[in-house]
Amino acid sequence: MSTVQGTRGEDRNDYSKAESRAIRRRSVRLLGVLVKPMTPLVALGGVVVVVSTLLRVIGPTLIAYGINTALPRALEVADWMPAIMISAAYVLTGGIGALLMGWFVVLSAKITQAILLDLRTRIFQHTQRLSLEFHETYTSGRIISRQTSDLESIRELLDGGLNQLVSGALYGVFTLMMLFLLDWRSGLVLVAMGIPLAFLMRWFYLQSQKGYRESRVVSAKLIVQFVETMTGIRAVKAFRKEQRNDGEFGQVSADYRNVNLRLVKLYGVFDPALILLANVTMAVVLLWGAFRVVDGSLLIGSLLAAVLYIRNFFSPLEEVAMFLNSYQSATAALEKVSGVLEEAPSVPDPDKPVDLWEARGNVHFDDVEFSYGSGAVVLPGFSLDIPAGQTVALVGTTGAGKSTLAKLISRFYDPSRGSVQLDGVDLRALHPKDLRRAIVMVTQEAYLFSGTVADNIALGKPDATMEQIHAAAEAVGADAFIQALPDGYDTDVNKRGGRVSAGQRQLISFARAFLADPAVLILDEATASLDMPSERQVQQALQTLLADRTAIIIAHRLSTVSIADRVLVMEHGRMIEDDTPEALISGTGKFAQLHAAWRESLV
Repeated sequence: MSTVQGTRGEDRNDYSKAESRAIRRRSVRLLGVLVKPMTPLVALGGVVVVVSTLLRVIGPTLIAYGINTALPRALEVADWMPAIMISAAYVLTGGIGALLMGWFVVLSAKITQAILLDLRTRIFQHTQRLSLEFHETYTSGRIISRQTSDLESIRELLDGGLNQLVSGALYGVFTLMMLFLLDWRSGLVLVAMGIPLAFLMRWFYLQSQKGYRESRVVSAKLIVQFVETMTGIRAVKAFRKEQRNDGEFGQVSADYRNVNLRLVKLYGVFDPALILLANVTMAVVLLWGAFRVVDGSLLIGSLLAAVLYIRNFFSPLEEVAMFLNSYQSATAALEKVSGVLEEAPSVPDPDKPVDLWEARGNVHFDDVEFSYGSGAVVLPGFSLDIPAGQTVALVGTTGAGKSTLAKLISRFYDPSRGSVQLDGVDLRALHPKDLRRAIVMVTQEAYLFSGTVADNIALGKPDATMEQIHAAAEAVGADAFIQALPDGYDTDVNKRGGRVSAGQRQLISFARAFLADPAVLILDEATASLDMPSERQVQQALQTLLADRTAIIIAHRLSTVSIADRVLVMEHGRMIEDDTPEALISGTGKFAQLHAAWRESLV
């Protein structure tokens, strides 16, 4: 199983035991890495919560002492000092305990936010560094789910659930200890009731574990369905897919509702059972204690304190159950997040990179074989040499392997066998900064990022001056329409009034490539989405853009091919024709047939 397939597989429920253990170990390892920088703060928080809990637990013992000792002294000898001291101690310990608990909440929030900041940054940095193979396999909806709902679940665990567990568990342990010190017989009753309580907690834990893992899966499906529908809204409108989408989204939403209802039903059983156990325990302690008060072996204040301790012991158990709620949800989320962070790039950076400060642009394929994952071979033993400065057009039917060549030259993928070289250096050994500076690809999407037109042009050269940005736009014929925008080069491309046409977006992407000044420029269907007037405008820009550099043009429109020095016709991953456009047009081969069909379509 590939790494990408492994991560996508974690959106299912049917783990084997070995897989589950491996995933848990991975999640714990990630959590340890995140918490390690926070160790001093975690230690301080631990001390604070322990002291706070001790001060809050001592309250019933003070009440018992007050009733058993201080109150009789006040009534018998009019000595109110012990009662006053006990009351003051009760208020003081409660107040200090509350203040320390408030401090613990603040410390916990600091730890939580620091961990979330680290985790959110790790996810973003790691996912954008992963190879194109990952992003073509792992849907954008799932990535968004990792950054949103999954991180929110982890936040709920660290921010509230962890507080509930620590304070609840410590409170229960300290309460049991104080109860044994006060009246060991009542402590034994509580320990005996702990047996059915342990079974109840275990049952709730296992059932909620299944439910919350399923909830995370369905939640991710919900996000994916929404994101993909909104991203492809034009296709939805074009094919009138609204009703089908309504049905599909309604089904996923219903699944999500049903999962959550099953989790609510768990609480419908757990809460009454917990209350029943608490009431039975208090009834036994109260009844047995009453007999002992009558025969004088137990003081009334001690009985009251024992009952209070029993009540206090069971009260935080619901908070512990709420922690299990958050824990199950966060565990499932952490499994997904750690899965993404465990992904290794299929195109790794070289251990000892080779510098290429001034690339000439000679591209060479040496007996390259390539397939996508475990699929069929796309390029079987492909060899090609493109001299520096030559413009080459790749032509062929869909699936011939043209875009695969472009991806290999850009090193979005690595060949399965053989090598792709730039100026004699294997791309796998070339320093990433030199590779990205030397090779630039312009696609038909011509994606514009949020920000100004100038920001988008300067994408490949962030330190470019406004003069250089203007010069690049003028060189490719984009300056005129940019100046006509509401704020010129400062126009926000995503705001009203800043919208640009497909042809204008393409010209901006050409200006971006011109400013980056690569040694090798790849145009992957760069004019496929343009109308004829826009294409003529872009063709003029291409003449400037392609000058003095190696260029690989992938095009279905044969009008673009006319500016090439050389045409390569591909079929099933092999090169079947290789010559100048004029020579191929005058022949009788595949390109001549394609050109004739294209001319007829124009007529």
